[in-house]
Amino acid sequence: MSEVKKVVLAYSGGLDTSIILKWLEDTYGCEVVTFTADLGQGEELEPARAKAEQMGVKEIYIEDLREEFVRDYVFPMFRANTIYEGEYLLGTSIARPLIAKRLVEIANATGADAISHGATGKGNDQVRFELGAYALKPGVKVIAPWREWDLLSREKLMAYAKEHNIPVDFAKQGKKSPYSMDANLLHISYEGGLLEDPWAEPEEEMWRWSVSPEAAPDTPTYIDLTYEKGDIVAIDGERLKPHEVLEKLNKLGGANGIGRLDIVENRYVGMKSRGAYETPGGTIMLKAHRAIESITLDREVAHLKDELMPRYAEMIYNGYWWSPERQLLQNMIDESQEVVNGKVRVKLYKGNVIPVGRASEDTLFDENIATFEDDAGAYDQKDAAGFIKLNALRLRIAAQKGRKLG
Repeated sequence: MSEVKKVVLAYSGGLDTSIILKWLEDTYGCEVVTFTADLGQGEELEPARAKAEQMGVKEIYIEDLREEFVRDYVFPMFRANTIYEGEYLLGTSIARPLIAKRLVEIANATGADAISHGATGKGNDQVRFELGAYALKPGVKVIAPWREWDLLSREKLMAYAKEHNIPVDFAKQGKKSPYSMDANLLHISYEGGLLEDPWAEPEEEMWRWSVSPEAAPDTPTYIDLTYEKGDIVAIDGERLKPHEVLEKLNKLGGANGIGRLDIVENRYVGMKSRGAYETPGGTIMLKAHRAIESITLDREVAHLKDELMPRYAEMIYNGYWWSPERQLLQNMIDESQEVVNGKVRVKLYKGNVIPVGRASEDTLFDENIATFEDDAGAYDQKDAAGFIKLNALRLRIAAQKGRKLG
C-alpha cells in the first residue's frame, strides 16, 4: 500500500505531464492535484483545465502569477545585474523558485503528501524544484517520474498514452517544434534538436520573439525608463506594473532584434549544454540598470556588487533562491538600491541597447569636478602627485630591493 495519498503535480497539459498524471495514479494509487502557472508564457491555459477534467482530476489550480513573478523574482534579480557565466540572464532559473513555492503552498492547502514535477534527471530544473520544496517544507516527498520510470523515449511515451487513453492532440504533435522550449515573461529557451551540435547555427525559423538584427528597422527606437529604488516603474512617462514593464520591453526589444543568445553553459549536474535564448526585455533592463547605477552608486559599492554578482548568479542558477546565503546577499543588494532613482534614455537599434542619457536627483556625478574646462578650483590637480606616490610606495620599495617583475 502506497504511503502517498495525494500529490500536487506541476502540470502544463502537454503530453509529458498528462502521462505523468496517469502514471502517478497507477504507480502510487493516489489522487492527483494539478497546478498550472501562468508566468507569461503566452499560451492559453484553459485547455490544461479541460484536459485535467477529462482525466478525472477534481482539484485543479490555474493561477496568473505574472505580477508576482516579475515583482518578487525578476526585479530583485536584476537589481544585482545578474548574469550567469557572463551571458545567460537566468530566464528559466528564476521561474523555478516561485513554482516550487506554490507547489508547497497548494500541498499544504489540500493536505497532499507529495509534489511531483516533469523535470528530467539530466537537467537543472529537478534540482531547483526540489531544493526549493525541501527548504519550504522539509518533510515533503518529491516524486520525479523521469528518475523512476522506463518511458525514456518519445515512442514509449506515445505508446503509454495510447494504452491508457490519454488524450493527445496528434495534429499538434505533428507540428511540434524539434526543440525543447520553456517560456515565461522573461525569456524563451530552446534546447535539443539541431542545437545538440555546438557547431550548427540555429535556423532563423526557430526564433519566436524577435526579428533578426539584419531585419530590424533602419531607424532606432528611443525610450525613457524611470527608476525607483532600482526597479523600472515607468516607460516614456507611463507608469506600469512590473509585469507590464517587462511585456512592453519584450515587444520593443524583439521588434529591434534585441535579446538573442546562443551559448554552451555548465549545468549544475556536471554536463555542458548548448542552449539558445530570447530575452529582449531583460537585455534592455540589464543595460539600463547599469546605466542608472553608474551615476547613483558609490564606486566601491558598485565594485563590491560586481564582485559578488557571479556568486549570486550561481545561487539562482543552481537552485538556491530559498537559501540563507541568497537572502543575505539580497538584503545587501536591496539596501544599495535605495539611491538608484532617476531616468535612463536608451537607443534600441539592430540588436543593440545603447544608453544615451542618464539623470537623477541622487546623482554622484559632479559636472564642476569632472569638466575638462576651467573648474574654478573645484579640483586641485596638484593633489594627484601625492596620491600617486603613496600608491606607488610598495612598488618602489620592491624594485629597490631587487624584486623582478615579468
